[in-house]
Amino acid sequence: MSVSALPSRRDEAWRYSDIDAVTAAWPLPAPESIIVPAGGDFRRAIVQDSGAIHQIEMSVGKGAVASLHVLNIGGAYGRIELAVTLHEGADFHLGAAQIGGGQQNLEIVTTVTHAEPGAASRQVVRSVLGGTATGTYLGKVAVARDAQQTDSEQDVKAMLLDRSAAANAKPELEIFADDVKCAHGCAIGELDAMALYYLQSRGLPPGEAKKLMLQAFVAGVFDGAEDEEKLQALALAKLGELV
Repeated sequence: MSVSALPSRRDEAWRYSDIDAVTAAWPLPAPESIIVPAGGDFRRAIVQDSGAIHQIEMSVGKGAVASLHVLNIGGAYGRIELAVTLHEGADFHLGAAQIGGGQQNLEIVTTVTHAEPGAASRQVVRSVLGGTATGTYLGKVAVARDAQQTDSEQDVKAMLLDRSAAANAKPELEIFADDVKCAHGCAIGELDAMALYYLQSRGLPPGEAKKLMLQAFVAGVFDGAEDEEKLQALALAKLGELV
């Protein structure tokens, strides 16, 4: 997913980006390459907490299992870009959360290619945005012509804490096989006012009630992560800054 020429907002994968920040970081280093061998089991947690652009290319071998858990929270502009290729019977899971406030611009961009039959992928992405922050998820699942019995799902949700915050989401399917099970869902909304009222009526201060609801909103994303407790703690601290 590396790009030799400086991108602009005319490029679909960069249409919501902070181009000034991208220009300052250009040229980007070569993407990190991860190869999961046939039958392998790979897990990794990624925390973007300083403002950076991470690009990863991953190949998941026959019958291998791979999971990435991502927390995107830091810097004025933070981007995590994944290109994953799945071979026969491979299984890939992405659990990701991005939490931003102020004027932050945070992005998760994924391309998951089912290159061979019988592979499965699941992406769960949650965004919480306050102030004038922008959170973006662009996710493409490409199913090759011979990749029959593909099983793929994208579950994308965003929570806006202020009307001035913005969430962009584009789950996309490109399917050339006919025996597949592919689904995607996307929802963008605000905290449930009645649920907030219920918690406050039970004695919780407004800030604590919001924090508790937001914690529940993102908590499941990190289930089974390599550093689950650390990710949960960092996410909770960031949520505390927003409320």
